[in-house]
Amino acid sequence: MVEETPWQQALRYANRANPYPFYEELRKEPVARQPDGTYVVSTYREIVALLHDPRVSSDPRKRPGPAAALEEGSAEGSADSAAEPIRAVLTEPNIITCDPPEHDRDRRLMMPHFVGPPHAPHLITDLQPDIRRIVGGLLDDMRGKNRIDAVDDFAYPLPVTVICKVLGVPLEDEPRFHHWVETALDALDFGPEAGSEEIQSRQAGGRRAVQEFGQFAADLLDRYAREPGPGMLSAMVHDDSPEGPMSKGVLTSNALLLIFAGHETTVNLIAHSVLTLLRHPDALEKLRRRPELIVPAVEELLRFESSVQFWHTRSAVEDIDIAGTTIPKGAPIFLAYGSANRDPDRFADPDELDLERRDNQHLGFSQGIHFCFGAPLARLEVQVAVGEFVRRVQNPRLVEDPPPYRHNQIFRGPRHVLVDVDGIRD
Repeated sequence: MVEETPWQQALRYANRANPYPFYEELRKEPVARQPDGTYVVSTYREIVALLHDPRVSSDPRKRPGPAAALEEGSAEGSADSAAEPIRAVLTEPNIITCDPPEHDRDRRLMMPHFVGPPHAPHLITDLQPDIRRIVGGLLDDMRGKNRIDAVDDFAYPLPVTVICKVLGVPLEDEPRFHHWVETALDALDFGPEAGSEEIQSRQAGGRRAVQEFGQFAADLLDRYAREPGPGMLSAMVHDDSPEGPMSKGVLTSNALLLIFAGHETTVNLIAHSVLTLLRHPDALEKLRRRPELIVPAVEELLRFESSVQFWHTRSAVEDIDIAGTTIPKGAPIFLAYGSANRDPDRFADPDELDLERRDNQHLGFSQGIHFCFGAPLARLEVQVAVGEFVRRVQNPRLVEDPPPYRHNQIFRGPRHVLVDVDGIRD
């Protein structure tokens, strides 16, 4: 039997709750070739360098194919085969799976309708009253309960409600696209278990889910084409700028990205923030005493438990010499953000939670031209949600630690976080 690499071990479901010891081992070789020909980059300095390197493409269409045959004895799927359920359906790029100048044009078309400054400087801040109202309502609904699920009762409803409002997606459609998102994510596996019958059977379901999700988005865009409505998607359909609008296929692909990324990563961040603070009662008490620390606290929580553990669509368009290794042209590159954010060469005492950490330039939202499009909104949502949870929830205690985790390796997050409470303050 072939010994597994630290990366393969980190990707096993049994290690989902704590991949960090394997990341520590992985960082001993900053750029490590895997049995499937993928190059995993695990250290902060090297990841930042590649995020700004024009020789690195984010477009899977530029990859010539699997970089190498699987080595004997490895059950791990290649980067291409692992993502096949989604790529088989989504043939058009979105802003995280294309390069300049295509990427730059599409991002320019989207920014005025979502990000805010300089086009709509108050767009995000104007959402704060709604976010506070939603958070307050969720906490009010917990009154009288002795046990809550910080995921189902709190972390999930907030971002999905907000993104539906921002995009113009009917909230009554949430149960349908929630099922599609969960099914598609469960079909992705980049580790040694990818060849199992269970994962193989999930891939067919993943293809159907993405196809149905794509048809849902296309139908919604068609509806807005006939009759304009509220939200970003309608605005993009009717974009009359010199460069707009996008083609139907590209618009559909980006609509799926916005619906998915607009809530999925924020759910995991809120859930992990609650989980982390309950594991660190001194930090929880400090934040309760000093609520003004919520802004740096959220940045530290982003670093400590990265919602996006790695990204998988990048590849080398030329040979790249880095950290004593040559990544050959065409090779897939995985950037392990979760490892970089615990790199002791960049962060002092990286396994310690420090709500007042200075110079906290984490990679929780990536860097470079693909810096997270929705970062300002995500930050606001998490600041309000975590701040109010700390203020209002009385004596919260973890029921199960570690909690059960979702299967997906990229968007790592707990499936449930059960918490016993003594009550909810006003």
